Amino acid sequence: MHGVHDEPNLAALDLNLLVVLEALLAERHVARAAGRVGLSPSATSHALARLRRLLGDPLLVRDKQTLVPTVRAEALAPRLADALASVRAVLAPPAAFEPATARRTFVLGLADYAQFILLPPLLTRLAETAPHVDLVARDFPLERPLEHFDELDVLVAPGRGLARADPLGAHAGAGLRESRLFRERFVCVARRDHPRIGKKLDLATFVALPHAFIAPRGTPRGVVDDLLAERGLSRRVALMLQHFLVAPHAVAGSDLVITLAERVARAFAAHLPLTIHEPPLAIPRFAMHLYWHERRHLDPAHQWLRQQLLAIGKQL
Repeated sequence: MHGVHDEPNLAALDLNLLVVLEALLAERHVARAAGRVGLSPSATSHALARLRRLLGDPLLVRDKQTLVPTVRAEALAPRLADALASVRAVLAPPAAFEPATARRTFVLGLADYAQFILLPPLLTRLAETAPHVDLVARDFPLERPLEHFDELDVLVAPGRGLARADPLGAHAGAGLRESRLFRERFVCVARRDHPRIGKKLDLATFVALPHAFIAPRGTPRGVVDDLLAERGLSRRVALMLQHFLVAPHAVAGSDLVITLAERVARAFAAHLPLTIHEPPLAIPRFAMHLYWHERRHLDPAHQWLRQQLLAIGKQL
């Protein structure tokens, strides 16, 4: 009976020997096998001698002008073919992603603003090019530890260095890649025919008016409050919300003023009695970035998804 230690040590084996054996079994001729694997006939003969020692069998024996396989060689030929096919499959490049026929789901980390801006054009693209691809859009709290990032295919979030904290800064260099999608600026929005706003919204009126404020994480101060504080001013936030969906409706039916991302403001102003005003403060622009984990970087399906989002960012 063979013991455990009789198993061949693969680390000590030159896998090229098996490629030479495959060629010898196919060609049954040393010179032709040598040509097939790109070795000299003498190197191929040496390889056959090593294989004979390794397997304890002559493997191929001379019969007139040709070599014929031994019983052992004939028995192992199909298994050798399978083994080398498996090794070749391991080394093959990943299959191309075929959007037209692919059936899969991508999980996108998107807060409501990014969902509002990106999902309609992304769905239009999917309908045309990838009709069986499904999407899951999830708000992903940026404070979550990076190990949870692997639940997502991509994350869309404000770029590093947005106004206040840098939520992803702690993860910089920790296997995250990023690319800028688009830039955005802030505008002020109030109801049409607001009794206290003339042609232009000035700073004194802005500070005197009650404000609606969107605080996704429930933090009571934002970039506007910081800019006012620098001037020794403050505002009254009469309505604080976590999401922007209701805010334009609330503003349209009241004397509140709100500072919003311009693309959202323009979309709502097209349907509600709202007027868009230039802010009376210089509010820095911000950029939305696409983030993904290093381990997905070369995956063809993820490359395709990122291409779609980056193309939408360019159009924006």
